Amino acid sequence: MSLARQLAAVPVDRVVQLAGVPTDTIAATATGEAAGPAAVVLRPGPARTPGTVVCAVLDELEQVAVALLPGWLPEAADVPRADPFGLAAVRAAAVRRSRGSPHHAPFLAHLATVAVSGRRPPVDPFPLRVRCPGLVRVVAAGFGRSRVTLLIEVPAGLDPAGEHALVAGAEWLCDHGRAGVWLVGTPLRHTDRVAGVRLIRSADDRPRPVPTPYPEVVGRPHPGSATEAALEAALAVESWAAGRVWNRYLQSHPLAPPVCPDLLWPDARCVVEIDGPEHCRPARFEADRQRDVQLQLDGYAVLRFTNARINHDVGAVVHQIGTLVRARRRALAEGTPHVRR
Repeated sequence: MSLARQLAAVPVDRVVQLAGVPTDTIAATATGEAAGPAAVVLRPGPARTPGTVVCAVLDELEQVAVALLPGWLPEAADVPRADPFGLAAVRAAAVRRSRGSPHHAPFLAHLATVAVSGRRPPVDPFPLRVRCPGLVRVVAAGFGRSRVTLLIEVPAGLDPAGEHALVAGAEWLCDHGRAGVWLVGTPLRHTDRVAGVRLIRSADDRPRPVPTPYPEVVGRPHPGSATEAALEAALAVESWAAGRVWNRYLQSHPLAPPVCPDLLWPDARCVVEIDGPEHCRPARFEADRQRDVQLQLDGYAVLRFTNARINHDVGAVVHQIGTLVRARRRALAEGTPHVRR
């Protein structure tokens, strides 16, 4: 029996532990079936209480939801900047989309604001019982599916208290999120509350790429910048350029002033700035350098190109950006110490 058929038979109304097949293969196979749920891999780490497990999983799920914008709110793609008018527009669009749907309008508007602005309040304004089903619905919509299965990776070396906390948290997520919860990775050793399913990978199964949670592009070039439009046109044909974000705010911590890079790859932590003639003025030049330093301290690599450089040889600019983005992705995947996540 194929792996896809085995997964289709795994219960989604209770917590189940899967074994026998790597986690990424399970996720790719499950999500690769058009009629099946989207499978999202979550790694909450060790925790001592069920509540801590739930909060860690929902925080990760929120990151996936933010990365999937505008998949679950297409109107957000038409908001060029996260200024007060743009945020008001995206909140209104979220409220309209929630009408006649299972989405909770205030939660959807809040999440849309967080996703567009890149800023979230230090304390979430919604209780876990609202946040959990809200995020599950949004992630499902972002993948174009009706359901989501949470693949929670069991950390190695859990003691009995840690295992019981993980299982209880997983059961809460299953009950309140109306989502399948499958435990993967390290086998449970101290509890028998969870049924196990051993999967068998047959010769007919072919490796499938794990779907990236990032959409191809978020935001858009500034409407008044022909240079940004030209760079976007050149990037649109490059497969490595997926996941780019135009004109969205970043904030390193709640007390730091937000910054709005021209172009950003969140997964590679790369920023590209496009400088017109006004950037040569002394005050602007100094402000740009201060911002570059702060971005670098926050773990971002920063490239700057002038309008003239892009307009003269956009191919060379794209090649240089691609070299950096691919190198940063490799370094992050390999855990290079000087590249911060």
